[in-house]
Amino acid sequence: MRKILVIGSGKSSSYLIKYLLEKSTTENLHIIIGDIDTQNANKLIKNHEHAQAITLDVFDNQSRQNAIENADIVVSMLPARYHIEVAKDCITYGKNMVTASYVSKEMEDLDQAAKNKGLVFMNEIGVDPGIDHMSAMKVIDSIRAKGGKMVLFESFAGGLVAPESDNNLWNYKFTWNPRNVVVAGQGSAAKFIQEGNYKYIPYHRLFRRTEFLDVDGYGRFEAYANRDSLKYQSVYGLDHIKTLYRGTMRRVGFSRAWNVFVQLGMTDDSYTIDDSENMSYRDFVNAFLPYSTTDSVELKFRLSLKIDQDDIIWEKFEELDIFNRHKMVGLKKATPAEILQKILMDSWTLHDDDKDMLVMYHKFGYELDGKMHQIDSTMVALGEDMTYTAMAKTVGLPVAIATLAILNGKIVTPGVQIPITKEVYGPILSELEEFDIKFTEKEVPYLGYNPLNA
Repeated sequence: MRKILVIGSGKSSSYLIKYLLEKSTTENLHIIIGDIDTQNANKLIKNHEHAQAITLDVFDNQSRQNAIENADIVVSMLPARYHIEVAKDCITYGKNMVTASYVSKEMEDLDQAAKNKGLVFMNEIGVDPGIDHMSAMKVIDSIRAKGGKMVLFESFAGGLVAPESDNNLWNYKFTWNPRNVVVAGQGSAAKFIQEGNYKYIPYHRLFRRTEFLDVDGYGRFEAYANRDSLKYQSVYGLDHIKTLYRGTMRRVGFSRAWNVFVQLGMTDDSYTIDDSENMSYRDFVNAFLPYSTTDSVELKFRLSLKIDQDDIIWEKFEELDIFNRHKMVGLKKATPAEILQKILMDSWTLHDDDKDMLVMYHKFGYELDGKMHQIDSTMVALGEDMTYTAMAKTVGLPVAIATLAILNGKIVTPGVQIPITKEVYGPILSELEEFDIKFTEKEVPYLGYNPLNA
C-alpha cells in the first residue's frame, strides 16, 4: 500500500485524516499519523484497518528520519517553525511534501534542491493561506483570459462563530489560536495600495479604519487591514494594480470595542506584569487606569475611554466580567496580552455544542473594452462540531486533496511552491465544492478606482 505520513494530529487534522481514510481502500493508502502524543491521532483514526498512530518526536532525528524514509509522501501539520527539519529529510530521502503554512525563507532556500530531485513541496494549501490563493487566481486568470486588466483586488477572511452559536455581545468566539487574535496587527504598520497610492495604518489606528462587507444570507461584517497586503502582489501578477488590500473579517462593532483594549495597552506582549498571579481581573484593568481616591474602576474606565454609560460598547465589557474583584489572573510574570487572553477565554471559548464559521470575500475590479467591471466572490463554510470544525475543514481538505493529487501524479511541477497555477487550483477547487466549500460570484457595479480621490 502507498504510505502517507501525516506529522501532527492537532485541531486542523480531523478532516484531513477523515478524507484520507475514506479514500484509503479505493486509492490503496496506508495512513500513518505521527505525533508526540498519539491520543488524538487514535481518536481520529478509530481503529481503521488502513491507519496507524506512531509516536514521533520531531526533535528526535532518528525517529523522524525513519518515519519519513518509510513514507511515499509527507504531510506536515506541525507549527510552521518545525517544518524545515522535515523538509530537509524529504530532500534527503526523495519524498514529496505538503504543508498548510506560509513559505519561510528557510523553506524557500530548498527550492533548487527540490527541483533537482523532481520533488513537489506544496505549501500554503490550507484556507488562509490556501483557498484564498486558489479562489483568487481562478477569477484573476479568467479575467485575463478574456482580455481584462486588473485594477482592484481586495481579499478578506475571518474565522467566526456560526450564527446558531453566536450568543454574546461581541458576536465572536475563539475558533482558532486565541493568542493570534489578541496580538493581531502588532508590529509594523498595515500596508496596502489604494487608488494608486501606498497607504499605512499604524497599530493604534488599525481597529478604527474598517470597511463593511455584506454576505448574502449572513448579514453584515466589518474588516480591518492585514499587516502586509502587498506580500502576494508580484506572485499574483498584480504589479501595476491600483488598489490591493487584504483584511480580517469580524462582525460589526467588534473592532471599535477591541480598540479600547489596544488604547489602554492591554494587548501589549513586550513586558511582564509584576505579581500578576495575585491580581484579580479588576486589579488588572485598574493597572492601566489613572489613580483616584474617589472614582471606581468602572468610572475611570469610562472616563479614560470617553464611553457613555448608555453606550452599547459598555455592555460588551461588562459581559466579559473584567471588573470582577474575585476572579484571579493566576499567571506568573504574565504579559498584558497573556492576561487579556485568559480573561477572554472565560467568555469566548467554544462550548461542546457550538459551531464555527469560516467566511471569505474577494473583490475583483477590472477594465475590459474601455468599461469598468467588478466581480464579488464569497464563501461561507460551517463546522459540524468541536472536532470537525469549519476551520479544520477548510485547512485540512485542501491539504488532503493536494496530497492525493501529488501522489497520483496529477500535480507534477517540482519545487517549493504555493497553489496559484491552474494545474493545482482547478481540480482542488472543483473537489472542494463536493464538500460545500464553494464560492458564489456575482457581477456588481464597479465603485473602486477613482483617480480624483487619491
